[in-house]
Amino acid sequence: MGKIIAIANQKGGVGKTTTSVNLAAALGVLEKKVLLIDADPQANATSGLGIDVESVEQGTYEVLEHSVSPKDVIIETNSPNVSLIPAHIDLVAIEIELVDKPEREYMLKKALKDIKDEYDYILIDCAPSLGLITLNSLVASDSVVVPIQCEYFALEGLGKLLNTIKSVQNIHNKSLSIEGLLLTMYDSRLRLSNQVVEDVRKHFSSMVFDTIIHRNVRLSEAPSYGETIISYDATSKGAENYIHLANEIIKKHK
Repeated sequence: MGKIIAIANQKGGVGKTTTSVNLAAALGVLEKKVLLIDADPQANATSGLGIDVESVEQGTYEVLEHSVSPKDVIIETNSPNVSLIPAHIDLVAIEIELVDKPEREYMLKKALKDIKDEYDYILIDCAPSLGLITLNSLVASDSVVVPIQCEYFALEGLGKLLNTIKSVQNIHNKSLSIEGLLLTMYDSRLRLSNQVVEDVRKHFSSMVFDTIIHRNVRLSEAPSYGETIISYDATSKGAENYIHLANEIIKKHK
């Protein structure tokens, strides 16, 4: 049975899309069948997998609208075992369009019902907000990965996100769990980075992944070539980190 994991944090620039794209690629390399859903109007996960966003005619917007089946908009990527439901800028309008719909929080959950078991993992790259698209993603998911940047304001807003997750658990999705807090953009040379790691582990202990994503030049370069870190430089620290994370998640599910 497939597992749906949302990658979410309302803060921007914490490594959500980097994690979504590269975790999908790493799981694919480890022979898991993966579907990545781009649920961010910026469509960075779509371009990060080498898809021209301008050429996208149908995607997450239409799936949330229920005007098409997810099967009709899934596209194959160059990354082994990884498929994609792409996004385009029109997705920004869905927040307004869903407002008056009955059961508006369940649109994505209903849409994915028929394809969930066709994949080992379905990953959802969420927008940097706690709006209706992210709410739909949390309601549809089994668990959440929360990327946390190893910088000064790392824990700012985390309480708000955890409260949102608790609210979703109470009202819409009792089985939603936290897959783990993922420390990103770590630089071992900086005292601040080490302090953030120490603080997060101290406060959240078992909720934090063992894997830490290091700040890595190759990881930053890969999206500009429309490649994942696995295909761009499989020997890099970034590739090593995401393979390690994928193994940690697989092991957890066993």
